[in-house]
Amino acid sequence: MGSLVEVLKDPAVRPLVVADCEKMLDAEIADKRGLSGIAVKGAFKTLKAIKPGMIRHTFNDLIDELAVKVEPFWQDCQSQGATPRSFFVTNSTPIANALLEVTDGRIKKSKFKNIIRAYKTMRPKAVQYIGDAMPRFADLVQKHAS
Repeated sequence: MGSLVEVLKDPAVRPLVVADCEKMLDAEIADKRGLSGIAVKGAFKTLKAIKPGMIRHTFNDLIDELAVKVEPFWQDCQSQGATPRSFFVTNSTPIANALLEVTDGRIKKSKFKNIIRAYKTMRPKAVQYIGDAMPRFADLVQKHAS
């Protein structure tokens, strides 16, 4: 069975995973519509304006912790012989909550008021947003951990 945690230890692969995470996030943000879409797009525009490259840097900083949270789900998916997209969509709420444990913990330590404000704006809908991203997220995990 493939392991996302192990894959990230390879210095040649890690930047590829981080870049794919950033692309996935950009695609998800671009797909958002309506008033909540405007809010999400505005929050990320603020984050990117604070420091160019911040999203990639943040993914690189968080990816090990996020991979540890995703790993049990990925292992369950593989042991069940499930299709990753189907498995991740079906388990989107527990996967989202596991990932949010990492970001919630990190935001408590942040000293950047703009980032905290942007995070708090998006956090109430975060489980839904992450759930919406599950097909792309499953593809990303499958691509790199298989």
